[in-house]
Amino acid sequence: MRFAASAWLLCGLAAAQEYDLAITPGVKAPMRDGVRLVTDLYRPARDGVPVDGRFPVLLERTPYDRGRSRAGEYFARRGYVVVVQSVRGRYGSEGKWSMLWDDDRDGFDTAQWILKQPWCDGGIGTMGTSYAGGTQHAMAIANAPGLKAMIPVDALSNTGQYGMRHNGAFELRFFNWIFTHGNAASSNTLAGQEPDPARRAAIQQMAEQIPDYLRNLPLRPGMTPLRMMPEYETWLVEAMRHGENDEWWKKLPTSVVDRVGEYKDIPVFHVTGWYDSWGSQVANLSYPALSKSKKSLQKLIIGPWTHGGQTQSYAGEAEFGPDAGLDFNALRLRWFDRWLRNMPNQIESEPPVRIFVMGTGNGHRTPEGRVFVGGYWRDEREWPVARAKPVSLYFWSGGVLSEQKPRESAPTRFTFDPRDPVPTIGGNVSSSGVLMFPGAFDQRCRPNLFTCKDQLPLSARRDVVVFQTPPLEADLEVTGSVEVNLFASTSAPDTDFTAKLVDVHPPSAAFPNGVDLNIADSIVRGRFREPADRALAVKPGAVHAYTIRPYPTSLIFRKGHRIRIDISSSNFPRFDVNPNTGEPLNQHRRMEKAEQAIYHDPQYASRVVLPVIPK
Repeated sequence: MRFAASAWLLCGLAAAQEYDLAITPGVKAPMRDGVRLVTDLYRPARDGVPVDGRFPVLLERTPYDRGRSRAGEYFARRGYVVVVQSVRGRYGSEGKWSMLWDDDRDGFDTAQWILKQPWCDGGIGTMGTSYAGGTQHAMAIANAPGLKAMIPVDALSNTGQYGMRHNGAFELRFFNWIFTHGNAASSNTLAGQEPDPARRAAIQQMAEQIPDYLRNLPLRPGMTPLRMMPEYETWLVEAMRHGENDEWWKKLPTSVVDRVGEYKDIPVFHVTGWYDSWGSQVANLSYPALSKSKKSLQKLIIGPWTHGGQTQSYAGEAEFGPDAGLDFNALRLRWFDRWLRNMPNQIESEPPVRIFVMGTGNGHRTPEGRVFVGGYWRDEREWPVARAKPVSLYFWSGGVLSEQKPRESAPTRFTFDPRDPVPTIGGNVSSSGVLMFPGAFDQRCRPNLFTCKDQLPLSARRDVVVFQTPPLEADLEVTGSVEVNLFASTSAPDTDFTAKLVDVHPPSAAFPNGVDLNIADSIVRGRFREPADRALAVKPGAVHAYTIRPYPTSLIFRKGHRIRIDISSSNFPRFDVNPNTGEPLNQHRRMEKAEQAIYHDPQYASRVVLPVIPK
């Protein structure tokens, strides 16, 4: 099985270079409204001269610096024309940037332009990661001509549910994105002109002060240097105020689940990681929706990766072994060769889902200082995995997780002070700069996190309520989506509740204090507890039900380890902090402490539901 898995992943490594490379930078592709988008061409060549003839085309539409594309070089040398384009309003492309709103039309128009070129054979594939995955979804929803196959990696999608809003909370990595990636060097706010030195300096200083800005939220329009970039400020202010998953989010041309009927019926290879910031959207939303509704092949691969980390064997402080990283270009080449060149490489006959099951390692310390978690690749016929059995572990007074339902007991109470939020240590984050680190980390504070005041474990905080099993008597595999059914009350008119799944490693010679490794987490804002498309009042003192769904995972909890759930009311700066006042989102002027109660009794039996794979 493990040999077969490696063969599946590495097939295509022998694909030889057939051509030299010719690069034509700065081509201006016209859109329907006359705006021209800057486009670089990577073409097969002989002795530096582009080869005559028609080739299949691979397109990447990105908001980031195009630079020199390694993928462009790789695929052009293997007989593809690669088109790398800056989206509207970014890196020299004309027009104004407006967070994905134009990418369906611009993607459609770019495809039309490509089809008219003498080097195009009529077939277009798309590739790209993150935002450039979202632009692919936008092209498919627009039914772009010539589009035959896609590989959206860690793709931005369904942003009103997760990724930007998250069950009503705001993911502050997009505050960081706007303050850094959306900066004077990349935007064309001044009609394509380079900004003056004073303006550039002010915006650069703003980016360096992000931790201070986050401590002083809310963001008010006109009160920061971001006012010099009005389209960026307008989007961020509205996104931070818009908690409802309503038409403002659903009409985006990247909202796959809301526009699945418009989505072009073509083969799509969905790629994500257990620690990716878009993992839940890819695995739990986009892939299931398209695999059920489309005739064309939909494939899914989920590795133990952080955002864009498909070639890596680690995520944060966790090492998974050399098999975890892919030769990713070779994998993509197989996909495009099959659908753009009709090469019979049998990729369509292989199982549609491949996952990396983490957790078979012995926990030793690697030379890099990471904990060896280990794991292996496994084929599946579907996602979610049908044979997974829901196993409920109930919260008990005293911090126990048990398969037995709880007895009568008083709730566990804690105080949530929004001025002292729980620090983010790892998780499903990206675009975070120095604010937080992506991946798996021992849940202990450390000096290089601006939110940490000490070096104690998070479990030592009074506002983190821990429920854990005794040491396991046998290995237990959890593969799928975890769900926390929480019964809680608050003294506030609005508040948040967070849940985090933790793998507790026992003490060892390498790690004398053990390791509390984060596996998955999530949050729910009280007023958006159900449904998320409209606000629902929180009644202070009343017991409400909260459903918290951490991102999907696949992990073997080893014998001797403990399964742990941490409950709190903040995870900062992964999410914005609820001020507990009930004021309009991102418009509060006050912050108040909230008295929280977690219930664990026969009537209000809080629990975590784990998708367990039977032996």
